[in-house]
Amino acid sequence: MNRCVRHAAVFCVLLLAAVLANTARVQVVEAGRFNGNPANHRIALGRYLQPRGDILVGAERVTGSRATGGRLRYERTYREGPLYAPVTGFASQTYGTTLLEGTEDGLLSGTSSALASTPLWDELTRARQRGGDVHTTIDQAAQRAAFDGLAGRRGAVAAIDPVTGRILALVSSPSYDPGLLSGTGPAVNAAWSRLNDDPAQPMLDRAIRQTYPPGSTFKVVTAAAALQQGLVRDVNAPTDSPDPYRLQGTLVDLTNESDGCEDASVYDAFRISCNTVFAKLGTDLGPHGVVDQAQLFGFNDTGLRIPAGVAKSTMDTTMGPDQVALSSIGQFDTTATPLQMAMVAAAVGNGGRLMRPYLVDRVTNHNGLTVVSQHPSLLHQAVSARTAGQLQQLMEAVVTHGTGGNAAIPGVVVGGKTGTAQHGVGNTGTPYAWFISYARPASAEHAAVAVAVVVEDAEARRADISGGGNAAPIARAVMQAVLSSPQPTGEFSPPSGN
Repeated sequence: MNRCVRHAAVFCVLLLAAVLANTARVQVVEAGRFNGNPANHRIALGRYLQPRGDILVGAERVTGSRATGGRLRYERTYREGPLYAPVTGFASQTYGTTLLEGTEDGLLSGTSSALASTPLWDELTRARQRGGDVHTTIDQAAQRAAFDGLAGRRGAVAAIDPVTGRILALVSSPSYDPGLLSGTGPAVNAAWSRLNDDPAQPMLDRAIRQTYPPGSTFKVVTAAAALQQGLVRDVNAPTDSPDPYRLQGTLVDLTNESDGCEDASVYDAFRISCNTVFAKLGTDLGPHGVVDQAQLFGFNDTGLRIPAGVAKSTMDTTMGPDQVALSSIGQFDTTATPLQMAMVAAAVGNGGRLMRPYLVDRVTNHNGLTVVSQHPSLLHQAVSARTAGQLQQLMEAVVTHGTGGNAAIPGVVVGGKTGTAQHGVGNTGTPYAWFISYARPASAEHAAVAVAVVVEDAEARRADISGGGNAAPIARAVMQAVLSSPQPTGEFSPPSGN
C-alpha cells in the first residue's frame, strides 16, 4: 500500500469514527434534549399514534380515545366529563395534561418502562407499549352524590376511607367538560379562553387546589390539642371562659352566635360552637400547642401528593396571642383544602391514625396484569386513641344534640362539625359554609367514610348553623352512598394499639 492510499484510508477511518461518535451523541447523549424540543413534531405524532390507556372508576371506563382522521391519529374522550374532571383532569393535544392525566401520563400513553414486558429490548428498539389503565379509588355513588348535592353551586367535596386513606370522592363545582380541550383547532382554543375567563373558575380543582378559612370546623384541631396536651381533662367540666372574650393585647371583644357560652364545658362549647371557649383554649395552649397539633393532622405539609400535588393547608407559625385565638377558631391566616379537613375527620374516626390519602389503586397493562399498585400507609398518629375517643364524643354530640342534625343517618353513628368561615375585607363576604363528618355502622370500631364539604356561595347568616343547613345534607348523602356501596375486596385492617 503506497503512502497516499494509506493516508486516505486513515482519513476515512477517522471520518467514520467521527460520524459514529456524532451519531451516538445525537441518539444517546442528546436524545433527551431533542425529545423535549417543541419543534420536534415526531414526538407529538408518536404520542397520539395509538389510543391512550383509560382511567377507571370501579369497573367503568370514564375516559376513551377516538380516531381523528388527522396526523394526530387519536384524541381523548370523556364519559360524564364534568362529574370526573376533578379526578381525571384533561389530556389535550394543544394544552398538555393535568391531574391524573398528567401524573400518570407515562403509564397512560405507554411510554413508562413499567409497562414493558421486555424492558431492555424495548428501550433499544424504542418500541412503544400500549397504554396502561389507571384504576382509581373513587366510589361512583359517592362521587355522584357529592356532585348532585352541590348542584352547580361553588364549592367542593372530599371523601376518604379513614382506615385505608382511599379517596372515595373528589368533586369541584362548577365543573367543566375536559373533552372540550382534547383536540386542536379554533374550537379548542375558544373553549380554553372561555373557561379561563369564566369568573366562576370551573377548571380550578377546589377539592385539592383551593384553600379556604376552615372556620369552626378547625375547633376539632383545637379541641384535640387541648385534650392531647392535658389542658382539658374532663370535657364536661366548666371552663373559665368569659362571654365576650377580650383578645389579648387588643380592645377587640370576641362574641358568639349562640347563647350559653360563658364558662361552658368543652362538650357544650363544641356542640353549639362557642367561639369564646375555643379562642381562650388556643390562647392558653400558645402558638406551638395549636400549630404542632395542626401539623400532625397534615397542615403546613408542602409535599402531599395523591398523586397530583395538593395545595398546602396553612397555619401561621409566628403569631401573637390575639392571632392564636382567632386561628384556633379557623380564622386569621389559617386555611385548608377540603381534602385536608376530610383528613381531620378521618383521623378522628380512625382512632387517631391519619392514613396517607391516595387516588390511584393500581395500574394494569393492556393484558390486565397489575404493574403498579398502592398500599395503605400511615401518615401521622394525629392523636392518641383515648383523645380520638373524646373527640368522637364531641363530634357525635354535634349531630345528635347540636348544629349538625341534618347529617344524621338512622342506624348509623355520625360525628360532625359545622363551620362558617368569614372572609373578605372586614368579613363582608358571603360566608363559606363548612361541614366535616365521619360515619360508621353501629357495630363497627372504625369509621367507614369521612367527608368534608364547603359551599362558597352559601346564603346564610354568619352563624355555624349555616354549615349545618347548606353543607351537612351533602355530607349525609355522600356518607349514605358509601355505606350502601359494596366494600372493596382485600380491605385493609389497621394494626391495634395507639
